[in-house]
Amino acid sequence: MRFSLVVPAYNEAGYLPRLLESVEAARGAYRGGPSQVEVIVADNASTDATAAVARERGCRVVRVEKRAIAAARNGGAAAATGEVLCFVDADSRLHPASFDRIDDVLRPNVVAGATGVRPERWSPGFAVTWALMIPFVWLTGMDTGVVFCRRADFAAIGGYDESLLFAEDVDFLLRLRRLGRSRGQRLTRMRGAKTIASVRKFDEHGDWHYLTLMPRVAAGWLLRRDTGRAFAERYWYRPNR
Repeated sequence: MRFSLVVPAYNEAGYLPRLLESVEAARGAYRGGPSQVEVIVADNASTDATAAVARERGCRVVRVEKRAIAAARNGGAAAATGEVLCFVDADSRLHPASFDRIDDVLRPNVVAGATGVRPERWSPGFAVTWALMIPFVWLTGMDTGVVFCRRADFAAIGGYDESLLFAEDVDFLLRLRRLGRSRGQRLTRMRGAKTIASVRKFDEHGDWHYLTLMPRVAAGWLLRRDTGRAFAERYWYRPNR
């Protein structure tokens, strides 16, 4: 197996079908053949039909009871058989050329990378937020979308840190970058096959909410760790779905 695509999912029965439709298109377009891409849905203690939707579409389903996205990612990875592990959010959509392009860029001098994203819609508030985040992406070389690495390297760094309720993806890429530097490798930001990112948090909280809310969250996290945890529980772990 070349690729294992891990999808962490909590109550995603509504969004999962459109992601899996895009995954099937990408599997069908992969020059190595669709049989070289397995899809694992890590059901993070859902109370809706997430698992049933995934099984109906031929996905392997792994139940992960610990309510932490890092635990869901690790649970899916533990069941994976592919040489390359890929991680994507359940409310995203893949570009049809995703797996071909990952194959193209995952060369010996690259330890890991991400496809990057484009939003499913634009607004002034979202455009400003996006513009403020881009310099961080350029400076660090880290991006989002479909995050990918070799299974051996995932094991070498111990996977995702399950003590983190959020920013676990940033921590994950930082540790992979450190591993890569020790071997003369780098992170890569893929071009030409960006993942479509959901903006449902902006729909729910307002298009400007990152600019007003996130600085206070960061300050609270630095001064009182439980403040950041309480926010994470409300924002990511008890959503309106």
